[in-house]
Amino acid sequence: MTLPDNDTDIAFVQALAAVLRDNDLAELEVERGSKSEGRLSVRLLRPSAAPAPAPTFQHAAPPAAPAPQASPVPAAEPAAAPPDDPASLPGVVTSPMVGTVYLQAEPGSPPFVKIGDEVSEGQTLLIVEAMKTMNHIHAAKAGKVTRIFVEDGAPVEFGAPLMVVE
Repeated sequence: MTLPDNDTDIAFVQALAAVLRDNDLAELEVERGSKSEGRLSVRLLRPSAAPAPAPTFQHAAPPAAPAPQASPVPAAEPAAAPPDDPASLPGVVTSPMVGTVYLQAEPGSPPFVKIGDEVSEGQTLLIVEAMKTMNHIHAAKAGKVTRIFVEDGAPVEFGAPLMVVE
């Protein structure tokens, strides 16, 4: 049985909403169809996701650092901030996509790596699941895992620091 266009479109939007929810995405935008068939353009945003971009941009923007420096009391914090900024650390491994991070192959199994582990180039460090696809994130170089910034099962954004391999 073929659904009328309206019902098909509704089913499509509901499926997209499920992808948004199941993968803990903040936004999803899709276009389908052609000029001859008619196009459907859908953009879904989580209601709680609307304020999320503002902190992300404020965090990445240089003006965020001068605010703590303006206060005379926390003068020690700005000096400590650059080493704690994961993006500035050498050997930082960032997320190549939006998804959910897993530190182990399956629940109950040992983690791929722990802090202090020596890893070789190409070794799996963790998994980022995006749209039901498990994407293995490999070490770009051999080294020692010195920091892990994420917890198992946590949502991650594109470019988010995951760990440091020095």
